[in-house]
Amino acid sequence: MFDELFPILTTPDLGRSLRFYRDLLGGTVTYQFPPEGEPGYVSVQLGGSHLGIGQQDRPGDLTNDRVTLWAYTDDCDAAVDALRAAGVPVLQQPADQPWGERMATVTDPDGNRVIVATRAPGS
Repeated sequence: MFDELFPILTTPDLGRSLRFYRDLLGGTVTYQFPPEGEPGYVSVQLGGSHLGIGQQDRPGDLTNDRVTLWAYTDDCDAAVDALRAAGVPVLQQPADQPWGERMATVTDPDGNRVIVATRAPGS
């Protein structure tokens, strides 16, 4: 059902994180949203690994939100229905996003956020 899992870090200073992961570790930015101007989110590739880095919307409030896992599936709605039926808490119902993906938010048994998403058509 799921075919990719990667972490997303949340930071109050995206530029500082990019200097570390891109400039010092040698990662390559493969995606930025929004596509023009200052990003609120970037994807960085380092070898065969992928890392998302997102700008923190609530500075100073990083409790249990520093790392989120993103899990891709072919059918977000069906995956969330199966997780809900298994007793997994659903924090956000599946919804279409401005960048073209459909996503929902659940929590793992320890309360960590897991984004369940279907890729944008054609990607």
